[in-house]
Amino acid sequence: MKGLIWFIGLFALAVGLVMFSSLNQGYVQFVIPPWYRVYITLNLFFVLLLLGFVLCYALLRLIRHAMNLPSAAGQWRKRWRQQRADKALLDALRTLYEGRYAQSLKFAEKAFTNSEHPACATLLAARAAHALADETRYRIWIGRAVEQGEEIRVARLMTEAELAITSHHFDEAFERLETLRLSGQRHIAMLRLSLKAASALHQWEEVLRLARQLRKHKALTNEQALPLLRRAHIERLREHAGEGETLAHLWREIPPAELADRYLVEQIVPLLAATGQGALARRTLERLLDDEWDSGLARIYAYCGTDEKDATVCLSKGENWLRQHPHDAGLLFALGRLCMSTQLWGKAQSYLEASLGLAPASETHLILARLFEHLGRPDDAQPHYRAVAEKITSEIR
Repeated sequence: MKGLIWFIGLFALAVGLVMFSSLNQGYVQFVIPPWYRVYITLNLFFVLLLLGFVLCYALLRLIRHAMNLPSAAGQWRKRWRQQRADKALLDALRTLYEGRYAQSLKFAEKAFTNSEHPACATLLAARAAHALADETRYRIWIGRAVEQGEEIRVARLMTEAELAITSHHFDEAFERLETLRLSGQRHIAMLRLSLKAASALHQWEEVLRLARQLRKHKALTNEQALPLLRRAHIERLREHAGEGETLAHLWREIPPAELADRYLVEQIVPLLAATGQGALARRTLERLLDDEWDSGLARIYAYCGTDEKDATVCLSKGENWLRQHPHDAGLLFALGRLCMSTQLWGKAQSYLEASLGLAPASETHLILARLFEHLGRPDDAQPHYRAVAEKITSEIR
């Protein structure tokens, strides 16, 4: 439709010009001294005037282009060099992902030389040199990246941290990541690198903080965060093994949701019991066992009886469980230990022997042997010591 309107308009203009020229009878006279005179029609004068304007305009454009030719040639050369640099940069990136690190380094060097914005080329070259285990060239390219200033500061620090972790230079990685943190960076990739560095440096408080933060931001699933949190808790408590008050404080700091990890509780309770703090875990163990029975957890329930009073309470709860799980070796072992704490020697022997009959275990043999030693029956203790010794010998073989 638009083209049709233009066609009709041009056609109407042409008709108007023809009609005007047919009605126009005027002429133009040019006097050329001393005696020449030239007459042309007014229509021809308009045509010549239009042609003259077009020719002058074309001549001026030609002169302008001729004057701008050196500058245009310079711009063309500049664009050509930039195109080559861009292609070299893309080739460097492609070959880096292909694993052709030597080629990637060559392309990155070319991009750095020809590009007006060489910042990315320095990081690609640094990665390629690091992959080639060329520490000297890696440091050279990182130095060139530093010279690029704030444009790639965050990218450079992230690259240095990531490659330092790859090389197991965890102190260097932590320093770079701390610089980023102090400058306000909190993005997911930085938090993940920080988690790796903190775990390698055994900074368990930091591991807990970062794992919880990543889980909160959906960067870690619950299944991924669970082993990280578990290890951090266990290692943190092991660092303070033997310090009763500190262990109690650290235990109370663990959120209830994380205490739902049965393996975590199973590892921590013996540490608490070793300092007389086993009773702190009693309610947690009871809740876990009431929710879902676990013979391993039932076995360590004995650690919750740190004194005679606690042992009596635990014994009562354990015997209630025994009605529901009469053939659970772990529960029978725990009841035997609790009976020993309350000096119920006969019941202790019965429970321990029942546990041993269901699941022979070195620990059960040792506890029974000590019970018989305490009761002044060394002859009855000897078979249990021999059973433990034979098991250890078979494992060594």
